[in-house]
Amino acid sequence: MPARLPSFWIKVALALGLVVAADLLFFGAPGVGLNLGLFSLAFAAALGLSNPAVRRHRPALVALAAAGLLAALQIERASVLGWLLFALALAVAALAPRAPTGDDGWRWAQRLVAGGLKALIGPACDLRALLKARARRGPVKIAVAIVGAVLPLVGGAVFLGLFAAANPVIEAQLGAIYLGEPDPPRLIFWAVVGVMVWAVLRPRGLSRTFRTPGLDGDLGIPGVTTASVAASLALFNLIFAVQNALDIAFLWGGAGLPPHVTFADYAHRGAYPLIATAILAGLSVLAFLRPGSATAGSRAVRVLVTVWIAQNLFLVASTALRTLDYIDAYSLTRMRLAALLWMALVALGLVLVTWRLLRAKSAGWLINANLLAAGLVLGACSIVDLGSIAAAWNVRHAREVGGRGVNLDLCYMRSLGGAAVVPLTRIEHGGYDPAFLERVAFTRRVLMAEVAERQADWRSWRWRDARRIAWAELNVYETPAMPDLRGRDCHGYLRPAAASPLTPTPNPGT
Repeated sequence: MPARLPSFWIKVALALGLVVAADLLFFGAPGVGLNLGLFSLAFAAALGLSNPAVRRHRPALVALAAAGLLAALQIERASVLGWLLFALALAVAALAPRAPTGDDGWRWAQRLVAGGLKALIGPACDLRALLKARARRGPVKIAVAIVGAVLPLVGGAVFLGLFAAANPVIEAQLGAIYLGEPDPPRLIFWAVVGVMVWAVLRPRGLSRTFRTPGLDGDLGIPGVTTASVAASLALFNLIFAVQNALDIAFLWGGAGLPPHVTFADYAHRGAYPLIATAILAGLSVLAFLRPGSATAGSRAVRVLVTVWIAQNLFLVASTALRTLDYIDAYSLTRMRLAALLWMALVALGLVLVTWRLLRAKSAGWLINANLLAAGLVLGACSIVDLGSIAAAWNVRHAREVGGRGVNLDLCYMRSLGGAAVVPLTRIEHGGYDPAFLERVAFTRRVLMAEVAERQADWRSWRWRDARRIAWAELNVYETPAMPDLRGRDCHGYLRPAAASPLTPTPNPGT
């Protein structure tokens, strides 16, 4: 892509400005918050200002608007997931004007990966193009340029030295100039930000992409026939029926387990292997029952695969019930919430695979449908704080407040940070055990102090945490102050005092 002037220099100026902004906003900051939102907004604005094609291209403009919305959300709640989605939307906006309309997710994945890899050599390629453009305007003699620079540099230095000798103010100011020693981490940070910014302002995608892998027609593997696939499906249905029958009896029906098996063990051990089983089933359908193949055209096979997918969906439902039972018996965590969302996506993927088989949909349709579902779930997770949901659930179901769960894990609540401040504050208004309330208040004070310390630096300030702290201060009539951490453990229990020896230890020096 040839370097166009002066638009090229506009992009250079914007890139340098973004690197400077990143240095001021991030380097040495205690965390991410307002800085991430402001930088993201500036990044999106720079793309819109420097690339008129983005403003004229409707899909690119939609992607840029989505990136702007995600950037603004970082001010409310900065998160790694939210920023990754912002970066993805911004990359799509940068590449969309040069991409054919209607490309599926597979082609876009190639384009994005290629753009990321080419970004590593992008500045060097543009520098080479710039030098070629200069050469076409006329050869530049390096020696002439050096000689031409000697007079102003030497002359300026001489006059500056004379003025410094004559004026103590100028001498003091020159003496105060200290550029400092090179800071390798900072230089690396500048380079990383510069490459990232330049990759968006001067995008390099693929002129041609590979089409979506053919998932239609016969696979052509020896031994894979309609009869073998039908026999396999019949056997799979039988095996799955046994597993589902056990789940109906023990999970859904409440039948007693064998003496050596606990309910928690039965629920927890099966969660992830069974999800892997469902994923494997979906991949098997994609591989061996491709639309247009002889196996997919068999009515018996279609009936068997529909029954098998239905059994897989019931298996996923049972797996979700296992996880819910485990949560009910113990506690809710962000990872367990994420696991439930993952199970929902697996179930939807199975439904989409079956619909594609029965309705002869294209592979691109299947990829786009799954990407849309995953994008919606990830977008929701970037807005909703899963830690806040987990904290509120654990507080409501804690044994100390009359719930059916286990004792409240205050160590885990502390790991949630600001997300646990409001739920813990609500407990203090209940008439519960004073010793328990004392431990809760201690944990809440620690969290408020930690959040307030981070909020004190405007770069790591977060609007959501500001509202949490304001609500807690209003309800407990306290300002954040860090309590003494030496006397209590993470559960808020007082540490036992060290036992004093009955006989003083003799001093060898006496």
